[in-house]
Amino acid sequence: MRFNNMLKVKLKKLSLLLLLIAFTIVVNFTACCSYSFTGASVPKHLNTIAIPFADDKSGSAESGLRESFTQKLIQKFIDDNSLQVADRVNADAILECTIVSFNDAPAIVSAGENVTSRRITIGVKASYRDLIKKVSLFDKTFSAYEDYPQGGSLAERNNAIEEVLDKLTEDILLETVSGW
Repeated sequence: MRFNNMLKVKLKKLSLLLLLIAFTIVVNFTACCSYSFTGASVPKHLNTIAIPFADDKSGSAESGLRESFTQKLIQKFIDDNSLQVADRVNADAILECTIVSFNDAPAIVSAGENVTSRRITIGVKASYRDLIKKVSLFDKTFSAYEDYPQGGSLAERNNAIEEVLDKLTEDILLETVSGW
């Protein structure tokens, strides 16, 4: 009987210990994982953003590159809805971008120096400024790439360019609204 009482006491202590551990895990999990992606670091006084057409200083003469980039970037902000896109006169912030590099080069060279894949790499310098407080929030260069088959069609090359622009605009959006 004494053994049964000791066993009951130990089981109660073990149950309390397990309950305490479970509680600690739940508290730590919710504390570290309760965050939001949207607007995580957008200053509260910023509600609108101007996104003028990007400059193209890449020297590539790639037709429609700056227009396609700018349209994708604006659409990312519209879809995200953290900041409303506005004209410069009515905007609280401005995001100015310059395409600084465009490279279409061999990516994979097989035996006998045969090119089997090409890589489109685009670099964009982005400057995000708070027009209300008149401060720079970031000035960064972003780069992304996409491969397409050597000897591929113009459509495959254009698809690779669109994929690169999609990656770049997503990275710029995330840096602007989340700061990471």
